[in-house]
This record gives sequence, C-alpha cells and structure tokens, in this order.
Amino acid sequence: MQKHMKTKSFLPYLLSLFVFMGIALAYFSPVLKGDKILQSDIQQFRGMAKEIQDYRAKYDEEPYWTDAAFGGMPSYQLSTYYPHNYIKKIDSLIRFLPRPADYLFLYFVGFFVLLLGLKLDWRLAGIGAVAFGFSTYFIIILGVGHNAKAHAIGYIPFVLFGFLWIFQTKYFKGFLATTLAMALEINASHPQMTYYLLLALFLIGLFFLWDELKTKKPLLPFFKSVGITCLAFGLALGMNAHSLFATKEYADQSTRGKSDLTLTAAGTKKEHSGLSKTYITEYSYGFLETFNLLIPRFTGGANSENLGADSHTYAFLSSKIDRKQARQFSENVPTYWGSQPIVAAPAYIGAIFIFLFVLGIFSVPGKLKRVLVAITGFSILMSWGANFSLLTNFFIDYVPLYNKFRAVSSIQILAEITIPLLGMLALHSFVYGKLSLKTKEAVLRKSFYIVGGTSLFFVLFGSSLFGFEGANDAYYNQLLNGLSDAIVADRKTLFFEDSLRSFLLVFATALALWLFSKERLQRSPLLIAIAALLLFDMVGTARRYVNTTNFYSASKIEMPFVKSSIDKEILKDTGHYRVANFAGNFMSDGATSYFHKSIGGYHAAKLGRYQELVDFHIVKNNWEVLNMLNTKYFMVPDEQGQKSLQVNSETNGNAWFVDALDFVDTADQEILSLSGINTKKTAIVNQNEFPELRGFSNSIEQDTLASIELLVYKANELQYTSSSSADQFAVFSEIYYKEGWNAYIDGELQPHYRANYVLRALPVPKGEHVVEFKFEPTVIANGSRVVLFSILLFFAIAFYGGVQTYKNNKIAKSL
Repeated sequence: MQKHMKTKSFLPYLLSLFVFMGIALAYFSPVLKGDKILQSDIQQFRGMAKEIQDYRAKYDEEPYWTDAAFGGMPSYQLSTYYPHNYIKKIDSLIRFLPRPADYLFLYFVGFFVLLLGLKLDWRLAGIGAVAFGFSTYFIIILGVGHNAKAHAIGYIPFVLFGFLWIFQTKYFKGFLATTLAMALEINASHPQMTYYLLLALFLIGLFFLWDELKTKKPLLPFFKSVGITCLAFGLALGMNAHSLFATKEYADQSTRGKSDLTLTAAGTKKEHSGLSKTYITEYSYGFLETFNLLIPRFTGGANSENLGADSHTYAFLSSKIDRKQARQFSENVPTYWGSQPIVAAPAYIGAIFIFLFVLGIFSVPGKLKRVLVAITGFSILMSWGANFSLLTNFFIDYVPLYNKFRAVSSIQILAEITIPLLGMLALHSFVYGKLSLKTKEAVLRKSFYIVGGTSLFFVLFGSSLFGFEGANDAYYNQLLNGLSDAIVADRKTLFFEDSLRSFLLVFATALALWLFSKERLQRSPLLIAIAALLLFDMVGTARRYVNTTNFYSASKIEMPFVKSSIDKEILKDTGHYRVANFAGNFMSDGATSYFHKSIGGYHAAKLGRYQELVDFHIVKNNWEVLNMLNTKYFMVPDEQGQKSLQVNSETNGNAWFVDALDFVDTADQEILSLSGINTKKTAIVNQNEFPELRGFSNSIEQDTLASIELLVYKANELQYTSSSSADQFAVFSEIYYKEGWNAYIDGELQPHYRANYVLRALPVPKGEHVVEFKFEPTVIANGSRVVLFSILLFFAIAFYGGVQTYKNNKIAKSL
C-alpha cells in the first residue's frame, strides 16, 4: 500500500515531463519527420567546423587545431570532444529530444524544478514552466542558432534550485544538486551566461547576509552554506577542467585577452585589457525599448517583419511598383525603430508575467521577493549599456571579467528568469496562500493600475508621443519617396495593436483573479484560465518569429553550402594554400572555410594578434602580408558586383628561407614594420621576446639553391623537407601559437619563434633535414586529470553523505 501511494504521488511529476515533451515536439513539429531548423549561426559554425569533423572521421582522434579559418586557430571554441567528459554524457541524457525541441524541453524542466523547490503546487509549476519556456528571447535564440546560450540559460534554474536548497540548510541535497547543475551549466560553454548567473548568485548571497545581520541571527549557518556552495562550484569547475583550462589558455591569446599593442590601426591609444567599450556596448538596450518586455512590438519588433498585404507599406508600394515586388518588400518590412544595430525579435517577457511580478511585489513576503526585485532592476539597468554609461563604465573598468563580454543587453536573461519566478510565487500566494479578501483586492487593484494603466496609457496616447523613425528611414525614402511614411504608419499600427493586446491580457488576468477572490470562480477553472492566457500570450508572440517555416530538409541543413563554379575551380588545386573571400565580409564568413583554408572565418573570439593583423594590414590590402599568409586565391566582386576569381602568383608559399632578420623592440614596431618590407627576404622579430636570435642574422648565408617544401599536411601536423649548404632561417605561413605547437628537426625537439607578428619561424641547420610541426597541447591532458579527480571526489562525498544520512534517518526512526 505504501509503495502504491509513493508511485501515485510521483505520477503528477512524471506526467508533467511527458507534457513538456509533447509541447516541445508539437511546437517544433517538423523534427518529427526529420526536418531541421535553419539556424544562421549554426550554418556558419558548420563551415568553420568542417575540417575538424573531416579529420575526426578520417583519423578517429581530435586535432585540437583547425587551419580552415583565420589562418589557423585552436578548435577549443569550435568543436572539440574532450576525454572523460562525463558531464556531457549526462547532459545528452537530459536533452534527448531532437534539436531544438531539446532546448525547449530543458527550459520547461529547469523552471519546473525551481518552482517545485520553492514549494509551488505542481500544477502551477507546470503552467509557469511552459509559459517561461516560450519567452520570446529564449525562442528567438534557437531560431538564429545561439545554441550554447540557450543551453546555458536552460541550466540556470537548476543551479538556482540547488543554491536555494543549500541556503535553506538542506546542505547535502543542495550540495549534490548544485554541483551537478553547475557542472552542466559550465559544460554548456557559454561563459557570458554563466557569468551573469554568478552575478545574480552574488547578489542573492549579499541579500541573505544582510538579512542575517539585520535580524541578528547566528552567522554560522550562512557561512556554512557559503562554504558548501564554494565546494560545489569548485567540483563543478573541476569536472569541466579540460575545457576550462583550454578556454582560459586560448582566451589569453584571443581578442578577449590583453593586447601587446599600445595603439590601434587608426593611431589612437589602445585599451589594453578585454574588449573596447564601444564593442562591448554596441548592443545596448534603449530606455524606451525596455517597454518591449511588456508590449512586444513597442519599438517595432524585429529588423524585418512580415506584414503582408494588409499593411500600409504594401498599399503604398502596390500603387507605385509591381505587386509582386510590393509583396516581397511587405514580407520584410524594417519595423524596428530602436537604437540597436540588429534585432531578431523583441525580448518580450510577457504582459501577464509582468502583471503577476508587480502583484508579487505587493503580496509576496520575505527576503526572496526583495532579492528577485533587486536582480530584475539590476539586470535592466545593466542592459542599457552605453545608455547608462555611469554604471556600465564602472563595471567595465572595475568589475573582474565584465570587459570580456559584448552585447550587454543579453544580461536581461536575469530578468527573464526573476520576473516569471516572482510572478508565479505571487500567483501561488494568491491562490493557495492565506491572504485576506481585503488584501487580495488591494494588491490586485494596485497591480492593475500600474501594469494595466501603463498599457492603456500607450493605447490612448502612445501614437502621438513618439516619432517611430528608424535609423535607415532616409535610405528607404531614397528608394521611393514616401516609403518611409508608410513604414512609420505600420510601426504605429503595430505599437497600438500590441499595446491593446497587452492591456487586454492584463485585464483578463486581473478579472480572473478578482472573480476567484470573490469566490465566483473556483481554483481549477482559474488555473485553466491563467494557463490559457499565458499560453496564448507567450506562444502567440514566439510564433511570430520562430515557427515551422524555419525548418528545412535535413540534407539541406547538414550540407549548408553548395560549391560554386569558383569553389570548384579553386579545388582543382590540390596543394596547401589559403583563400581570401573579399566578395563579402570575410571576417564573418564560415562558407569559405567549408571548402577551403580561409584567411577569414566566423567566430566571436579570434586570436588577438590575427585580428590586429587584419585591422592594420589585411583590410588595407597589404600585399606582402597576404603573400606571407600564402593567400593564393581571391574572391572579389567584379564591376557588376558578381563574385569573380583572382589568382595570386606572388604568394610566399608554405615556407621560405629569408635573407635577413629585422629586429624590433616592441609589438607596435613589430606590426608597423610589416608595411614596408619584402616578406620573402626579411623577417620581423621582436628581440625583447626572443633575445637568443639577436646574433643569428649575421650567420645567414645566402644559398640560391636552398629549399624547404611541405610534404605532409594534417590539421595538427605538418612535415617539411629542407636542403641548404648553409644555416638558414625559415618562416612558415602558419599561425604562431606557443601553447601547443612543437617543432622538430629530424625528430629532435627544437625551440621555434614568432616572426612577422603572427607566423612561426625556425632556424634550420645546413644539410638535408625533415622539419615537423606538431600540435601537442598539454592543457587537455592536465585538465583531464583534474576532471577524473573531481568526479571521484564528488562520488566519495556523495557516498559518505548518503551513508551518514541513512544512519541519521535510522536513528531518528528508532527514537
């Protein structure tokens, strides 16, 4: 009988999981027939990772390096399988649904678990979880391919669940939950989202400490909780040590790390640590744009919206141009009029959730309410970025690691969690709590006046308050006089419709709660009504931006790029060379890397020195720099704007002997010296970094018959043969990365150096020799040892804690 009762009590949670699966698969229903979502970022990633995947299939091992992009870079941030990555295996068990339904399922389950941990009824938790998962921002990042971000966001509620358990003195259970959740969070490999989570946890900790001090409670439990949390986080870090060590090593050499330069390509003083403030705050949320959280298309929605034939834009264009063209434009109307460069969708949290959040401010007691409100405010203020430079600049200048991340508006993911969380706590308190009728009516009235009143104000007066003018409206008027006026008219319509929509949703929710408080509506019908309103609100908005039209056949997605006639012509050359695609933005181009070894690519964190080489020389068409990178083929636009092919017969090749070394003292001199040298004859060397080469230049003897040729190419191993009658200094058209690349001459390890700011160089003795470069990073093996130790320690603690818990329970039962 007891076993039957336990099974019965578990059934609602099991049923909830099946419902979550069903909803995720229903929303992304094309996955059921094998179709896949077209994600622009993932398409570019496929291009970047093609060489790695081909290598993996051919050799059944990891290369840890790719030569397909940016002249060469480690694969740590692209596609790497680390040994002993057991956390990844656990993650794959949780995310077992086809992508992207797996991420939507993760959203649901994470928030469901968090709400259950806060003692919410399972029905309320289920309703909140589904509505939370359909937050417009969470869905749109799946549409564009920010999978790592979605992955990391999905595990944040799990971490909060374990963290709160620890501070509720459920030490052992909280430790287990926090360790595993944080390990999964880190494994998602989106440091920016994890960083924002840590900021939130820090704020929660401060609030909890302040509460302990204010109430004069003993501080021992608090610091015990802090200690257990630190142990859990430490083990979580250890379980991901291989990827973290590799990422840290690479980050120091990337655009996120410190630059050796003191000036920019424009000649101005360079910011030394992290990214520039302009780059960090390029995506800053505007003050007005914040109302998108309440009213979806307050600032027009996305950069491009399908308004169809009922729009002002179509009516205007159809009277001026061909109707087919008018229809095409009306399906891609630039409705967004905010200040960010690109917006795929508004970060709509939900009018109902915001109404419930405000309700929670007035009705939910305790410290958790206060910290959720504080985190919400902090998140929104920080998302303003350059529009609130006083706070943003303080964090960039003084808060550790904040200057490593861009797109500051994405910190709103904290508000995306805290607003629904407090909203569901408020709903639970209203429906299941002990609030008096008078209190219910009072908090309901205040909340409706604030949220409903704001929406109604914009319904009545918003169209006359703003200009609704976008940054590029003048351009559209140049295309056709009067076009921008039609677009503005559509923006006003969207603004009015969504303001009215939000008001009606808030009104309907408030009415349902009022009827419940008056006992004119029972609990079950109320929950059904709230669930229906939330789903209508959240799913309806999300479907505007990501729906079944985003899916295509698996074959098209898995082979994202088709060889052009130019690609085919280049591929007739079976040698080792590089390609420059200057027919587009070559630094945001994964397509070329899909077929060739590219000097461009698509990645947010390039090697810092390579990015500087691009800024100082490649974008200025320094031919000597292009030659030293072995850039043999160029894709360039012709007079008609079509892509054409140019062949460079002056490339330096894979390796060459120089006649002289030109020594400089600083990185500034090193990169500037590339403007005026013949890279075939002279190599630039920083003598302060490589003092042992100072005397070598005098020993170089010219040998017109000397040669060095590439014999074997693999992504992580290159083999050359050299022949000369005198000692030579070889420069290789390969990117220098000291943490992993080793040089060998006739099998003997030799020191190698950096020349020409980014390339590898090596003294080669006279005679005939075999020269090899092998990528042999120690960071992976070192990290793997830490991973194994951390996992064993976790299991030891879990076993010991489990035994002690069992003994304590047995003793308690015997008393």
